Amino acid sequence: MAASGGVQSVERAFELLDIMASSGGSIGISELADAADLPMPTVHRLIGTLVSLGYVRRLATRRYALGTKLIGLGDSATKLIGGWAKPYLAELVRQTHETSNMAFLEDDMAVYVAQVPSEHAMRMFNEVGQRVLPHSTGVGKALLAQLDDDEVRALVSRTGMTPRTVNTLSTLDALLADLELVRTRGYAIDDGEQEIGVRCFAVPVVGAPTLTAMSIAGPTARVTLESAEQFVPLLLSAAERLSKDLSSDLQPR
Repeated sequence: MAASGGVQSVERAFELLDIMASSGGSIGISELADAADLPMPTVHRLIGTLVSLGYVRRLATRRYALGTKLIGLGDSATKLIGGWAKPYLAELVRQTHETSNMAFLEDDMAVYVAQVPSEHAMRMFNEVGQRVLPHSTGVGKALLAQLDDDEVRALVSRTGMTPRTVNTLSTLDALLADLELVRTRGYAIDDGEQEIGVRCFAVPVVGAPTLTAMSIAGPTARVTLESAEQFVPLLLSAAERLSKDLSSDLQPR
């Protein structure tokens, strides 16, 4: 049944896209039908439409994968959510006078999608769109902390744990222990692990439509470990309000 006021065929098409995305690769028609609990003719019709629109590709193996047209939608959605975050990041900069960032977890990497820089000449700076290994950054660890340990192990097996500095966590056991600490206290710390002389506090944006984290970062001379007492409550407040903003905007009208 379609949700109240919804269009059943549209809901089913998006359900198929979700199933394909979670499959991690290609998938057959019968697998799709089983996963969606839909008749084969219905799945054939929906997939045929999605293929014709470019949102799904039919492979030579007679299996199906997500199409390239979804990339444009993803880029647009990333820019949109980054735009929504800007006021919250700007508020953090006004409160702390340090650079604030937002990042997503995408293809096993932490991707910076929004930033408001500090007004200080000496400041932390990452380009929007920059991709970094998550184990060595504050936002990356805040993102990984939203996964379970098995998911973290699988991700690290794909990416490795290349050290960025002498402070970078270099073993899986050390990373898992740090992520448990992140979950317990509610925030992550990058203490010169991505770049010597830079310290970062980061928190998850719980309830965002994709795994998301926000951070405050700056030189260790200004951003001390004691700064967490001031910075972390501000980050947590901003993350909670942004999550509510995103959730309310995504609710059906």
